[in-house]
Amino acid sequence: MNKNRDLVLLERLADVASAAILPHFRRLQGVENKDEGGFDPVTVADKAAEQAMRELLASDCPEDGIFGEEYEAVAGRSGRTWVLDPIDGTRGFMAGLPTWGVLIALADAQGPQLGMMCQPYVGERFVGGPDGAWLSHGGERRAIRARACGSLGEAILAATGPQHFAPAAYAAFQRVADQARMVRWGTDCYAYAMVAAGQVDVVVECGLKPVDIAPFVPLVEAAGGAITDWSGRPIGPTLPHDYNGEVVAVGDPSLLGPVLDALAA
Repeated sequence: MNKNRDLVLLERLADVASAAILPHFRRLQGVENKDEGGFDPVTVADKAAEQAMRELLASDCPEDGIFGEEYEAVAGRSGRTWVLDPIDGTRGFMAGLPTWGVLIALADAQGPQLGMMCQPYVGERFVGGPDGAWLSHGGERRAIRARACGSLGEAILAATGPQHFAPAAYAAFQRVADQARMVRWGTDCYAYAMVAAGQVDVVVECGLKPVDIAPFVPLVEAAGGAITDWSGRPIGPTLPHDYNGEVVAVGDPSLLGPVLDALAA
């Protein structure tokens, strides 16, 4: 991995995705539903952003694979795969809320090694990788670090929404919530970025896709946190192909045991 080259490409991918998305934010016309049995929305902005990123990757690193949200996977020959979610939080995007983000990760056989959450409207980019974790905003870049949290009773817990949990899974989540100081819903991808930035302490979710979580493995870990499935197994090596959809992300690794115990109780 050429770190400098990959970081430059990561920024360029965020640039082209942002340019494709922003003209549609709060001006959205038309939404498709990908799930006949429920509601899984996709917009013209999702498709345009992923297409723009795929075209850039095909031009700059044709040997790398691509695993995206909206189009078929492309097999690579380099052992590297770019994992793309053009708009994570499409429901928030539809509602005009800036809780969505562009998710980009670069993975090898060991899992994601470099990840970014870019929020084009707010102008924030959270990046994690071998050189640490940082936030870029307004032309400035600063290192970020997850915060210490002495107990689950002092923790802020976040998740996207209760509707994303099956009944048994929601009961498990509620056991964690009952011990936490505060619970915040509707956070989508921002919750994981806030764990890395030291604002949120715990995220517990399930039913995710590989594209939803891949960037946050290197981001949370580079910021000093920990990220596993509900059984405490590392999820990095399972991405993007064998992921079970579960995640526990904590800023303070000492919280991992109490959260997993509550989920399994």
